Amino acid sequence: MDGAPTHKQPMKPAPALPLDEIDRLYAARGDLQYGESVTQREHALQCATLAEQSGAGAELVVAALLHDIGHLLHRDAAGALQTGANDMHEALGAKALGRWFGPGVAQPVALHVQAKRFLCAREPGYLEGLSAVSRRSLEIQGGPMSAAQTAVFERLEHASGALLVRRWDDLGKQAQMATPPLAHFLAIAGRCLLPRRAGAVRRAHRGSATESPVAGS
Repeated sequence: MDGAPTHKQPMKPAPALPLDEIDRLYAARGDLQYGESVTQREHALQCATLAEQSGAGAELVVAALLHDIGHLLHRDAAGALQTGANDMHEALGAKALGRWFGPGVAQPVALHVQAKRFLCAREPGYLEGLSAVSRRSLEIQGGPMSAAQTAVFERLEHASGALLVRRWDDLGKQAQMATPPLAHFLAIAGRCLLPRRAGAVRRAHRGSATESPVAGS
């Protein structure tokens, strides 16, 4: 998705995104509208559902779910869009996700805006099929790629994954589409955590369990 939230409340970017932080972020800001027919939470769940239904691997499903999380981490993405500035949500999201996930998640997120620019240059009719919000953000993001830029992009290791995320991004804007809950996809995300991060999450959960109060005797 390309639009920005309609709020203007600043939010300090989180240094990392463990699963509980992702859950809290969508609980707090998932109902924000992005100039499309869906909320940010609905868009994320729809993209992840489309990825899962297509048979995509776990990392691409997680990338589809979290490709726009940078919008929610940005201090004032709405203001950036209104003033014609690029909020770089793809870079912000990929940087945060890269602390917890490997490049199979972070890089398609980092490249999904470039994937739109690539498709606008290479695929006849793609630009005309974009929503008004996507066309507006395309201008801010640099417009269709040049021939030289497309040649560089298609050689990138995660270009194919980014193009798939972009396709799901375009389709995940349907009113009242049925999807699994966020918890379903967070469970998939848990399997994609970097080994050291997964261990930290398991230790934290064990610590929470052992510290639970016991009823008095």
